[in-house]
Amino acid sequence: MQTGLYIDGRWDSGVSQLENRNPSDVSDLIGLYAQAGADQLDEALHAAKRAQVAWWAAGIQKRHDVLMAIGTELMARAAEIGRIIAREEGKPLAEGKGEVYRAGQFFTYFAGECLRNQGDLAESVRPGVEIDVRREPVGVVAIISPWNFPVATPAWKIAPALAFGNSVVWKPANLTPASAVALTEIIAKQDIPAGLFNLVAGPGRDVGQRLVESRDVAAISFTGSVPVGRGIAASAIENMTKVQMEMGSKNPMVIMDDADLDLAVANACGAAFGGTGQKCTAASRLIVHASIHDAFVEKLVTATEALKVGHALEDGTQLGPVVSEDQLKQNLDYIDIGKSEGAELLTGGERLECGTEGYYMAPAIFAGTTNDMRINREEMFAPITCVMKADSYDEALAIANDSAFGLTAGIMTRSLARASHFRANMRAGCVMVNLPTAGTDYHVPFGGRGASSYGPREQGTYAAEFYTSVKTAYVAAGEPT
Repeated sequence: MQTGLYIDGRWDSGVSQLENRNPSDVSDLIGLYAQAGADQLDEALHAAKRAQVAWWAAGIQKRHDVLMAIGTELMARAAEIGRIIAREEGKPLAEGKGEVYRAGQFFTYFAGECLRNQGDLAESVRPGVEIDVRREPVGVVAIISPWNFPVATPAWKIAPALAFGNSVVWKPANLTPASAVALTEIIAKQDIPAGLFNLVAGPGRDVGQRLVESRDVAAISFTGSVPVGRGIAASAIENMTKVQMEMGSKNPMVIMDDADLDLAVANACGAAFGGTGQKCTAASRLIVHASIHDAFVEKLVTATEALKVGHALEDGTQLGPVVSEDQLKQNLDYIDIGKSEGAELLTGGERLECGTEGYYMAPAIFAGTTNDMRINREEMFAPITCVMKADSYDEALAIANDSAFGLTAGIMTRSLARASHFRANMRAGCVMVNLPTAGTDYHVPFGGRGASSYGPREQGTYAAEFYTSVKTAYVAAGEPT
């Protein structure tokens, strides 16, 4: 496998390297991966600007065929690339395989979008004038993606960017370079113009900042933290660059007194701790009706303590390690913060020793929490969830909506009236009824409100709003002679 950058149709060694180690076993050195310098980024941007014109001219059938080939190969190699994800990010192998297969589905879905009409005909209010409204590519798209879904998240950005005729400069997360290379190798083998797709890894303070400040970039799609997102938006506005940002979350799950208790526990446990809690859709606030609070908490603790924490590549592992030493330290700091705020730690929250030296942590549940505590206000990105009591549906909804974030939210109830009211009045981009807060389909829009998201939605037909520009053309053909 390559360990370099991919710029203007060729692999490049970069100006420096970083170590990539397995968080399940830090003695396992996966490799040394290239980091770009300013000159290499500039070369990628110039190549992308040139290649975009040729790609748009290649037509819809060509774009369809390329995206279909990428998606098909990703699905065929899900086990192989899923193992890479498990090894470098710590996601259990089954989840890694599923992520890669889903990434393939993004490409095959947008292959189909290449062939669908992207425009409208309209009647003019003036006689003899014809109007057509069409969508055209924005140009060079900068993609900045996170480590927690190192193949799926870039896939749902790269696929529509290419489908709608744009070129791409991709800056992946430095914690997961092997996954980025694996995806790039599949894209690079396609019959595409040199420079259409570029992999430019590097530090955010240098490469990332230069990328978002570039006048050659027409649009920036970013997934990451709120502070970084705000910085990108501030830089982008200088050039009036289009931005699409998915950022933080503090997702609530409401468990009502009429809920199926066992289903509620299963959904809450899976949503809170799946992916070791390192998901923007994780349920980190569990708002439980007071009449079933104690029974729910007892069952949740039992289910949580039964989860198997271990090496991501071992059979039966349900929770792998967290991604890095820094992430583990931050998680343990939040455990101390919760205790200092008066929350009751019911289980977990400590570093675990497993068969190999890695960043393992026992999933944690806090009870007796209130919505003004930091552990209920700040995104922790950790296997930590916090339980709050509510005496009524109205109180539960008010607590759920009392957040700067608004990505996903869920309710567990048998009441159609409550479910319908929650769907209409929960201020979140995605609302789940009797389902985990995590888990979304690839053909429908994804995104949130407040500090969670900024700009047009991702995924599905809604992706066209970001990756295209609308042109309205008026034509007076005159009278035939």
